[in-house]
Amino acid sequence: MDSSQIKRHIRAVKKLEAIYKRTLRFIKKNLGKVSEYEVSRFILQEFKKESLKIGKKHPLPIVAVEKNTSFVHYFPKKNSRIIEKNNLILIDLWARLKERSSPFADLTWMAYSGKKIPKRIENAFEAVVKARGTALSFIKNQLKKKRYPETKEVDRRVRNCLKKFNLEKFFLHNTGHSLGFNDCHGRYFNFSQKSKEKLKPLIPFTIEPGVYFKNEFGVRSEINCLVKGYKLIITSKLQRKIIKFDKSN
Repeated sequence: MDSSQIKRHIRAVKKLEAIYKRTLRFIKKNLGKVSEYEVSRFILQEFKKESLKIGKKHPLPIVAVEKNTSFVHYFPKKNSRIIEKNNLILIDLWARLKERSSPFADLTWMAYSGKKIPKRIENAFEAVVKARGTALSFIKNQLKKKRYPETKEVDRRVRNCLKKFNLEKFFLHNTGHSLGFNDCHGRYFNFSQKSKEKLKPLIPFTIEPGVYFKNEFGVRSEINCLVKGYKLIITSKLQRKIIKFDKSN
């Protein structure tokens, strides 16, 4: 991708980050009254205001609460769950600018609508953050050696990290993917156990480890990055802790 396309990707990232903050304020204001589906519709309205396109393949962002977070790709329906106090919330947003030749941004954040997050959830998210950091450190180290790593090597490091926490079997998807123009999943490369590609420069991509406990809960951290020359550039903010909020703060 050229420099103008990269700039459009970064602009999309910043818009998604701002929309996420507004979404949390919307949930907080309507806690106990608003559903997952209604929040996803609010997000679509925000996309429209910001001149963002979500794409045709998955036309609704992911807003998942409590046990629905345990599904890797949960898309809320009209009769979906109401977001209550002391709920775990996963929000996955992807979109691109409506401008021509604009690559996608694709980000996932975790929040909790209460003051005290259950320890098991906190521990799982801490493990995911460590796995994310392991992927980034490995990529940086390989780039210092003037080497573009194979994407399966990055995936392997993430799985080995989660294995130390006895969580590898709960990691139910790949470590990440390149970002495209027509869909958030680009065609350039994936970070999977069987992928045969190498990391390529000037192609935005996601790193998104997560763990999912069936019918209980799931946590994920998804960030966007790219490589310029032999330098890793993280184009989105790094969530280090689950965001806590309730009506009193």
